[in-house]
Amino acid sequence: MKVTFERVIPDDKSSFRTIHNNSPISEFKWEYHYHPEIELVCVISGNGTRHVGYHKSNYTNGDLILIGSNIPHSGFGLNSTDPHEEIVLQFKEEILQFPPQEVDAISIKNLLDLSKYGIHFHHKIKRALLPQLTSMLEVGGYKRYLLLLEILFELSQCKDYELLNKEIMPYTIISKNKTRLENIFTYVEQNYDKEINIVDIAKLANLTLPAFCNFFKKATQITFTEFVNRYRINKACLLIAQDKSISECSYSCGFNNVTYFNRMFKKYTEKTPSEFIKQYSHNKVNVDFKIEKENTIKASF
Repeated sequence: MKVTFERVIPDDKSSFRTIHNNSPISEFKWEYHYHPEIELVCVISGNGTRHVGYHKSNYTNGDLILIGSNIPHSGFGLNSTDPHEEIVLQFKEEILQFPPQEVDAISIKNLLDLSKYGIHFHHKIKRALLPQLTSMLEVGGYKRYLLLLEILFELSQCKDYELLNKEIMPYTIISKNKTRLENIFTYVEQNYDKEINIVDIAKLANLTLPAFCNFFKKATQITFTEFVNRYRINKACLLIAQDKSISECSYSCGFNNVTYFNRMFKKYTEKTPSEFIKQYSHNKVNVDFKIEKENTIKASF
């Protein structure tokens, strides 16, 4: 998995950029990338995968995410299906300078500080802000800037949100170990449906087994086994969404024991496979991997 730098150019006669994506998803490269600009992503409808920093999970019925400066993330069309439509705002924090006397502006600053962890807003606030986000595509001049302030202020007052990461992951963490982690992630991506021997992975990383275990835990805050299980369960969720049977999902994702698969599925999604199938069929499920207090999802694709 490569992490690329994206150069963001503000719209003509504007201090920030607005994007409206409604083309077929096959026309875009949903790469893992970073940029200095803060990014607000509103997926109007549809399903897909959110990957922000260390965090990776699936979303349904659209999404609303605020991503801080230089936080690596993938495009939200990842693993989605047509039709896919989204509105994206990209802006630098420096365009939001307020006098100290503006007390209300403090809440916006606090919001931007939290964005370094990645913020997932619940569907209610997404629906409420959709008219303003849509208007952003139509207005220009100072009205456009004022609309950005209005949107950020509304978000800063919202309490219905979740932080996607427990720690900040700037691009430098990926860059420092880029080649070694890239090789490991690529190997898992290509072999998750087979038995993966950690000794082989250590050799791939050119480390002894103890050194590899220490390196991976230090770089990701989870063990390699935990990482592989999380990745496999994420793949299983996508297969279930394609009407595959539980046993078929289990074996297709590298689990040779359905009982163990069921246990891991419940651990990371807080639902049994059967509960997931039932709720997904009614289009109500929102799959967010459970983040336990002692662990944080800190490596994914």
